[in-house]
Amino acid sequence: METPLPKAPRKRQVTAIIILLLLWEAGGATINYSVLEERESGSFVANLAKDLGLGLGELAARGARILSKGNRQHLQLEQKSGYLLLKEKLDREELCGDTDPCILHFQVLLKNPLQFIQGELQLRDVNDHAPEFLEQEILLKIPESSHPGTAIPLKTAQDLDVGSNTVQNYTISTNPHFHLFTRSHSDGRRYPELVLDKTLDREEQSELRLTLTALDGGSPPRTGTSQVVVAVLDINDNAPEFAQLLYEVQVSENSPVGSLVITVSARDLDAGTHGELSYSFFQSSNHAIQVFEINAVTGELRLKRMLDFEEIRSYRMEIEASDGGGLSGKCTVAIEVMDINDNAPELTMSLLIRDIPENTPDAVVAVFGISDPDSGDNGKMTCVIQDHLPFLLKLTVENFYTLVTEGALDRENQAEYNITITVTDMGTPRLKTQHNITLLVSDVNDNAPAFTQTSYTLFLRENNSPALHIGSVSATDRDAGANAQLTYSLLPPHDPQLPLASLVSINADNGHLFALRALDFEALQAFEFRVGATDRGSPALSSQALVRVQVLDANDNAPFVLYPLQNGSAPCTELVPRAAEPGYLVSKVVAVDADSGQNAWLSFQLLKATEPGLFGVWAHNGEVRTARLLSERDAAKHRLLVLVKDNGEPALSASVTLHVLLVDGFSQPYLPLPEAAADQAQADPLTVYLVIALASVSSLFLFSVLAFIAVRLCRRSRAAWVGGCSVPEGHLPGHLVDVSGTGTLSQSYQYEVCLTGGSGSNEFKFLKPIIPNLLPQGANEEIEGNATFQNNFGFN
Repeated sequence: METPLPKAPRKRQVTAIIILLLLWEAGGATINYSVLEERESGSFVANLAKDLGLGLGELAARGARILSKGNRQHLQLEQKSGYLLLKEKLDREELCGDTDPCILHFQVLLKNPLQFIQGELQLRDVNDHAPEFLEQEILLKIPESSHPGTAIPLKTAQDLDVGSNTVQNYTISTNPHFHLFTRSHSDGRRYPELVLDKTLDREEQSELRLTLTALDGGSPPRTGTSQVVVAVLDINDNAPEFAQLLYEVQVSENSPVGSLVITVSARDLDAGTHGELSYSFFQSSNHAIQVFEINAVTGELRLKRMLDFEEIRSYRMEIEASDGGGLSGKCTVAIEVMDINDNAPELTMSLLIRDIPENTPDAVVAVFGISDPDSGDNGKMTCVIQDHLPFLLKLTVENFYTLVTEGALDRENQAEYNITITVTDMGTPRLKTQHNITLLVSDVNDNAPAFTQTSYTLFLRENNSPALHIGSVSATDRDAGANAQLTYSLLPPHDPQLPLASLVSINADNGHLFALRALDFEALQAFEFRVGATDRGSPALSSQALVRVQVLDANDNAPFVLYPLQNGSAPCTELVPRAAEPGYLVSKVVAVDADSGQNAWLSFQLLKATEPGLFGVWAHNGEVRTARLLSERDAAKHRLLVLVKDNGEPALSASVTLHVLLVDGFSQPYLPLPEAAADQAQADPLTVYLVIALASVSSLFLFSVLAFIAVRLCRRSRAAWVGGCSVPEGHLPGHLVDVSGTGTLSQSYQYEVCLTGGSGSNEFKFLKPIIPNLLPQGANEEIEGNATFQNNFGFN
């Protein structure tokens, strides 16, 4: 298979072919050579490269080939030396028969660029055949009344050679009665005539035997002999005469064996044996005698074997009618063989390329010749291919075609073509020959990879294990072979702060994506990057796709309680008046969860209480409320254990402890719980001073209320007063802070600021919720005025 040329050289080749074909059609010379027959195979004929004006090696570079009619090759080309050699021993008689000169036609095909050169090889005859008589004994019946000078034509010898190597002369053995004269027909063939020199005397000698010798013109000459028997007859004065001197007949080549061709007829006026006629061939070629036979009695000429118009188109023979007295008459029969359409056209492929790259316009697929040995319309041919194929048939020289692509082929549309070349003659019935070509379209990298999706969304749960397969990207390429082999890669991210190389990796062969390290949803919830797919063609083509990675939250964070603080400091005590109605808001547990979704959905549950059934916790917002009316029999101190649990799988939880003090009214001072007494005894005196300073700037009304509440609390409580928290009745002072929108709080609440008197620190004791409708109209101004106070004690 010829290797397809690159695109650019093919374009130049096509241009050169067109120019050469135009020059060829305008007029070109024919190279002529001659060689003797019977030369051995490989014999030198000519220096073709020199005769064509081509340098050494150009024949090989241009892909020179020798083409002959039909499938038999007589010549071969040695491309390295440029010599034209015989491929086989040639027999002129086998190839041309009687035709002289014997011309063998051939063509020289130069493929790059395409060029045809007509050539003729004349096969010269050598004297390799001796003359041969068809009969080894020739009987002549000559009346004794014949006069001297009578000429008697003799049968000729056959010699398959032609020209000077055929029969040139005849001789007769020495005798006293005859001499031989050699004459020539109009077509140049020579034949002998026996001339009577002396009157014959049957009574003296009734029979003479002579030796007839035929000599050809070879060097040295070859000879053939035949015996001539002369029988001297009595007088016969009437020779036979044919009804026509020339018989012309046409015979179809498909006539069956034994068919009657023609009947010749002659008559003789003599009676008896002198009037009895017999018919025979006279001076007829060996081919005619092999094909025809004549009935000696009736003169019917019939076929001995089938005729072949393509082998011999006409026959010409002489028929002799002889009587019993030795006289004879002659006529000529001309037979023309009529051609029938009995040969299908022949297709000879000279050049065939079975693999052509796509995107190559006007590429030569095949060069072939067609022939039909029939004649007339039987030998006229048409050549076509199927419709709707991207190919064209172009007639270059007579009966030579090139099959070229009509335009650029597309392998992705069709990778293989089955082309049927149909050659049909114009005879009746029409005969056709078909030749099938399978053409493969080789791939060119003209298709970029295409991802199955323009963007991919992958989900990865946090705390994953390193090297975890998180998903895949996939691309396809319509090309084939290396042009369709894809390599995947990560492209640099648009965000330079994204450490993509430490987050994910990609398998270059299959597009599998892997997480390189464990991800934390709370640190990185999502990121995106682009991946590329590149084929291995030349030049390589590539495409991109966007990949979004969504990090899914895992329940890896327990709830965190914002209020009440559980930092090891003295717990804050919630004050609840005994007159509170059921559903009274005691406190609100504020918690958050760093997770998201249902992992951050918090629920609250009262695990343990000093007196079950007195307090309840709302499951969804953490509000601690009274479950019933309070009574004097209820203990004053209560400890509540609240559980905060998320909705993850598995669920995580945290607990918080609340201290609740029941009071008769906000004028009663609350007592700290026993576990905090030791810490309160060590309270910093500075806190008392700050409270006194705050009270001094309050109104006189506020001071009197505080004093009244302190007296009542001191009467009813046995606990020592260490540090106070002023809880007024009626109008509330401006040391209330509004806390809203924190953690799981759903609405705003106000809390009492209580300081630890003996803790030695500046932190708050607890925040006590106050009923919102107790706040006077001017409380906002007082709260703003106490901002400095709040900041000094670390309340934000």
